Amino acid sequence: MSDRAVRIAVLCPSEIAKRRFMPALAKVEGAEFVGIGCATPEERAVGASSVGPDAAERADRQLAAAQEFAREFGGRVWTSFEALLADPAVDALYIPLPPALHYPWAKRALLAGKHVLMEKPFSMDAAQASELIALSDERGLAVHENYMFAFHSQIDYLQRQLAEGTVGDVRCIRVDFGFPFRGGSDFRYSKDMGGGALLDCGGYTLKLASMLLGPAAKVTAASMGYGRGFEVDLFGSATLEGEDGAVVQVAFGMDNDYRCDVDVWGSAATLRSHRILTAPDGFAPIFELSSNGQVQTISLEADDSFKRSIEHFLRCIADDGVAARQREEILRQAALVDDFLQAATSK
Repeated sequence: MSDRAVRIAVLCPSEIAKRRFMPALAKVEGAEFVGIGCATPEERAVGASSVGPDAAERADRQLAAAQEFAREFGGRVWTSFEALLADPAVDALYIPLPPALHYPWAKRALLAGKHVLMEKPFSMDAAQASELIALSDERGLAVHENYMFAFHSQIDYLQRQLAEGTVGDVRCIRVDFGFPFRGGSDFRYSKDMGGGALLDCGGYTLKLASMLLGPAAKVTAASMGYGRGFEVDLFGSATLEGEDGAVVQVAFGMDNDYRCDVDVWGSAATLRSHRILTAPDGFAPIFELSSNGQVQTISLEADDSFKRSIEHFLRCIADDGVAARQREEILRQAALVDDFLQAATSK
């Protein structure tokens, strides 16, 4: 890649692309937004069992949304994904599609020579992730999974406190992430679209557990729960252990009272935060350090994790070493999700 800006297009005008990605991208040096793609009715069926009867109507709505997206943020509109992929004026893609569509469109993007910034989860399972990672490595293309919370400075703070022994010897860590029911039309509750709590909020908890336990983290017990008549899991929990015997317990759900907590219980103190995975741009995180009834509040500076995640993607494009480490992280996350499923379904 030359010194010119990386030309990034967005594959579909999703809510997160408009609300989070574009404001963050505007702050990033070395990147240029060049346009938005929308799918044809046939492309919308990729990854699904068939073309639905309302496919044309949905495609028309997406085209209108893409045109509005371009009016707000600039860039051009491609009226098919394939036309976007074939355009040499695009270096990289941000893919914020539902999870079931990640693998087919990332594969097409990589075959077309585009770097891929994938909204989480990177894929539906480890087999898909392995194929995409091998393809990106073979073609010298960068891939990045957008668990943006991992780039927030509060994660650096948390890891530093653990390393420095602020809580003493760590006895147990809990990570909880759940939110209320969002309505049956949301893709998260659709099996065809790759829905389910594990691939959505559950992935966050496994990712943070892995970051805290290290690369040897493994799932030792897991469970999944269903309800409301949906074919996807609505909540779950797991225990993960590290190489040194450290334990992280996680719980998640998308039919829950809202919670987004980390709780580190040590021999000397407890360290907590209540927005560890979802801190928006401009939000100043707060940690509570308590010891035998004495509570200290620590306020941190605000940060923009989405901006930092995009910057990491650019480093992956520019540096083969960074790109290789990112591929390893993606594979490790996909393996943890598979391990969760095996542990939860083998009872």
